[in-house]
Amino acid sequence: MISFTSANLRMWSRLGPGGAMGLAAMELPALNDKTIFLSADMSSVSGLDRFKSAFPDKFINVGIAEQNLVGIAAGLASEGYSPFAVTYATFFAMRAADQIKVNMGYMKLGVKLIGNFAGFSTGILGPTHMSIEDIAVMRSIPNMTIISPADCGETVKTMLAASEMNSPVYIRLTGSTGMPVVYSEDYVFTIGKAIQLRKGLDVAIIATGSMVHHAIKAADLLDEDGISCCVVNMHTIKPLDTEAIDRVSDTRLLVSIEEHSVIGGLGGAVAEYLSGLCTGKQLLRIGVEDFYPHAGEYSYLLEECGLTA
Repeated sequence: MISFTSANLRMWSRLGPGGAMGLAAMELPALNDKTIFLSADMSSVSGLDRFKSAFPDKFINVGIAEQNLVGIAAGLASEGYSPFAVTYATFFAMRAADQIKVNMGYMKLGVKLIGNFAGFSTGILGPTHMSIEDIAVMRSIPNMTIISPADCGETVKTMLAASEMNSPVYIRLTGSTGMPVVYSEDYVFTIGKAIQLRKGLDVAIIATGSMVHHAIKAADLLDEDGISCCVVNMHTIKPLDTEAIDRVSDTRLLVSIEEHSVIGGLGGAVAEYLSGLCTGKQLLRIGVEDFYPHAGEYSYLLEECGLTA
């Protein structure tokens, strides 16, 4: 069984989220013999070459046909398989939205979608490959669980946890190779239960995916100015852990941070919850404003959109 040692956590970080996902995939057939992976011509760039070689009867390449990818995965799920489907996050959310709505949201089939290269990690290819709308799309589909791991170790934990689910799941992978380590040792991961990484009295920062690391760094900088910040890793965006929000809502300000549009993502989910309480609590939503950046390197795009510490 895969081991969450400090050495492994550092090694997974160097590989990036796709590589960590590929290593986790190698463990899944032993846990469930019905595990099967499908890809839209993405085995190499998604870290699945090793899985394809080791389990040729458990891997299907449907070609560059994302709508078919979802449909075939749904058919396998209806026959008792545990399918994981992998492609670019933006192609799932935008190109295959109807198939996801019908086969997963409506029919509740247990397909696990892995949206690789979410956010800006393929930003050099421009807005066609950026994925800053996917949370908003997936959140609007009933019965969908949405998970956005904070680092590569959490990507592995997400894969293992999702393999035990027989319901629709969207796993959103942000970041790139050399992704910073948030968790340097093993910990308890539960889908739907956020993790408070740091305590603070003045500001509560609720972050997801790649932004968790930047939130911790921002909290360190603010601490130097006498501003005490708590940091929450909201790895599961749907269902939203509202109890975790309640626990930090006595701070002076709530802040949400995400590598996603400020419309409809984590910040939108937190705002919807707070508005229902009618407390008048102030929320600062940090994310990508209502525009498409030009093509650029990952670090440049984070800077341009104000997503660094």
